[in-house]
Amino acid sequence: MAAEIHSRPQTARPVLLNKIEGHSDAVNAAVLIPKEDGVITVSEDRTIRVWLKRDSGQYWPSIYHTVSSPCSCMSYHHDSRRIFIGQDNGAVVEFLISEDFNKMNHVKTYPAHQNRVSGMVFSLESEWVVSTGHDKSVSWMCTQSGSMLGRHYFTSWASCLQYDHETQHAFIGDYSGQITLLKLEKQTYSTITTLKGHEGSIGTLWWDPVQRLLFSGASDHSIIMWDIGGRKGRTLLLQGHHERVQALRYLQFTRQLLSCSADGGIAVWNMDTQREEAPQWLDSDSCQKCEQPFFWNIKQMWDTKTLGLRQQHHCRKCGKAVCGKCSSKRSTFPIMGFEFPVRVCDACFDTIKEEDRTPLATFHEGKHNIAHMDMDPSRGLMVTCGSDRIVKIWDMTQVVGSSLATGFSPR
Repeated sequence: MAAEIHSRPQTARPVLLNKIEGHSDAVNAAVLIPKEDGVITVSEDRTIRVWLKRDSGQYWPSIYHTVSSPCSCMSYHHDSRRIFIGQDNGAVVEFLISEDFNKMNHVKTYPAHQNRVSGMVFSLESEWVVSTGHDKSVSWMCTQSGSMLGRHYFTSWASCLQYDHETQHAFIGDYSGQITLLKLEKQTYSTITTLKGHEGSIGTLWWDPVQRLLFSGASDHSIIMWDIGGRKGRTLLLQGHHERVQALRYLQFTRQLLSCSADGGIAVWNMDTQREEAPQWLDSDSCQKCEQPFFWNIKQMWDTKTLGLRQQHHCRKCGKAVCGKCSSKRSTFPIMGFEFPVRVCDACFDTIKEEDRTPLATFHEGKHNIAHMDMDPSRGLMVTCGSDRIVKIWDMTQVVGSSLATGFSPR
């Protein structure tokens, strides 16, 4: 069922410890069981499986449970051993796992959505299960009575969800690229704000309740950090992936952000450093460097008897609208989140020093499609899964720092 990988790296990189195989379709979610050598997986093949590590070093399923519809997502609460499974038919199913992880009993089925469940969070404090779905809604249901408490509709598919258990605020990402912040109450809700910054559908969200930071990853290959706690609208752009960003995890102790993309890319971002906001792109009818008109600026073309420039570009460092001739150079600029070469105007290129190009992130290859990722910071373990039906368990201690093993902040 599972192969054990023996690998001793020569450089700081993720170490592949185990591969778990056996699913017949895409694995949509996998979580590590705290304080246990175990993994819970849910799949498009309609199975929920609990894998425990045996004396042989391989993982074998101690629970193999089949449900009526493909499993799209899950939320596992370890202290109570309650697990909630979102399904393709819109239902959310609750199970209780036994102490020895060898048995799972059905508790309740919630009619949460009319279409595929895309994200879900269980809150023990309020006894709510909050979920998003492809029926363009977010719903919250009482786990004690099983009744629907509230629902809010969006204009496009709701794709992912994060929830602040203390304040009952929900962050919902959707396919239009927006993130909506809702304050949930019993039987009612209020819309706080809408965050706009991505140019593609939101693939994943991560909320850090301590520093009150929200991280979002999208199909535009970018990540945005939203400083919710600062209340000044501060955002940081992080660009280094070459495919859709599908999983995020912020590590408080080391102040690092882990991100995974659909092409198997694994990135570790240093967030414990001074970073600058990327500038807003400026609009102009002529190049803001050489003042040549763009082709839609008919008045200036007529006045100067010149042919307009067909393409408008933008310098990633200053945000000015420039022509191709004035922005012929490329450079990395990690302090603004650009870890691969991007277009900059000639004037800005001359101001970038070699030390300004020092990377603030490391990139690694997971060698499989990553649709979901979970991490146990106390052990430095990460699990990834995706459409290739393979689950991989990684040792991340060399990549994310030794403070994970102790649980103490380096500061």
